[in-house]
Amino acid sequence: MGEGDSSAKGLTRRGALAGAALFGAGVAFDRVLPSGEGKSDGAQGDALERVEFYGSRQAGIATPSPEFLHFAAFDVTSGSADDLRELLREWTLAAAKLTAGGEYQPTPLEAEAVPTDTGEALGHGAQRLTLTFGFGPSLFGLDGADRFGLAGRRPVALTPLPRFTGESIDPARSDGDLCVQACAENPQVAFHAVHVLSRLASGAATLRWSQAGFGRTSSTSRDQPTPRNLMGFKDGTNNIRGEEEEAMERFVWVQPQDGSAWMAGGTYLIARRIRMLFDVWDGTSLEGQERVIGRDKVEGAPLGQREEYDAVDLEASRGGEPAIPTDAHIRLASPHNNDGQRILRRGYSYSEPTDPGSGQIDAGLFFICFQRDPERQFVPIQRRLAASDALNRHTLHTASALFACPPGVEPGGFIGEGLFA
Repeated sequence: MGEGDSSAKGLTRRGALAGAALFGAGVAFDRVLPSGEGKSDGAQGDALERVEFYGSRQAGIATPSPEFLHFAAFDVTSGSADDLRELLREWTLAAAKLTAGGEYQPTPLEAEAVPTDTGEALGHGAQRLTLTFGFGPSLFGLDGADRFGLAGRRPVALTPLPRFTGESIDPARSDGDLCVQACAENPQVAFHAVHVLSRLASGAATLRWSQAGFGRTSSTSRDQPTPRNLMGFKDGTNNIRGEEEEAMERFVWVQPQDGSAWMAGGTYLIARRIRMLFDVWDGTSLEGQERVIGRDKVEGAPLGQREEYDAVDLEASRGGEPAIPTDAHIRLASPHNNDGQRILRRGYSYSEPTDPGSGQIDAGLFFICFQRDPERQFVPIQRRLAASDALNRHTLHTASALFACPPGVEPGGFIGEGLFA
């Protein structure tokens, strides 16, 4: 019997445990439950709200962004399509349990047994955990090796991103066959979810890279105030909000007419690790910083305006010059200069240990965005920014990835089920 057959049996056994773990979890509730429902014993506060995993669309996209992120990309090591399907089934059952605030422990814990749940989130509750899954271009055999017979199912929009001017991409921290985006109000809960999913993947997939994030850098709901990024500026003022259904349909959700029927109702995720060069930025005057971004640093107003939510006026002038400089970030990223295209941003700040001997802070933005078609939306916007954005003097793109996030799943199904139909 081949290695694929052996791992398939192991996955099936783990799948049985996953199914047992789900019994009694309770999945028939609204996308976000009131804070008084679904709490573990002794849990208090609004932070313990649950976000429903099941539904027509995946959570973690249009749902309000919590404060912490743990993002992980995996390489599938098995060459069996059966193993891949079984892994996605297990992840689906585990995700439903974890996002409901439950422990991933199928049987009473015995001292001589290895615990299924790693235990670091016990007592924390759901903490508004969302788990969002995606498939990378490499899963579909772009290298000529169609491992899973999926080459014919790859959406045209799932094409590896081109190289952009000025970036310095680390391949070891980029791309991947599968991704999991875990967001929660507690960083330990987000870590725990990825930890459990990584253990479940054993024998079928290995962790390629991961990134922890803190402090959301944009608002995805009208109820959320605009946060500040690590440069001190309000970030994402004009971001699409989840309540803007027309904009979500036009710019974020894949439509049936876009091709690849299994992706209808899904979206495309792009992740970029953007290091901020603080040694340059911190030596720039306040006026210089504001001209780089195109906004007032304290209020967040577009230059030439007074309030944060005042319309960006690209025609406004000051002293005979454009109020918003021609190379300002918000000018170049404006829908006005990008054929009216918009994207849904959902990034987080990150901070890593200082490089030994460098004395420089390694921190910045883990940029995440969702869009209906990367080639029509992100790619032309990023090309324009890479060519002449004043912010390029203060940032460096060091990692990049693209994933197709399929639509949501109903109880009894599994993430990406339509891909195998």
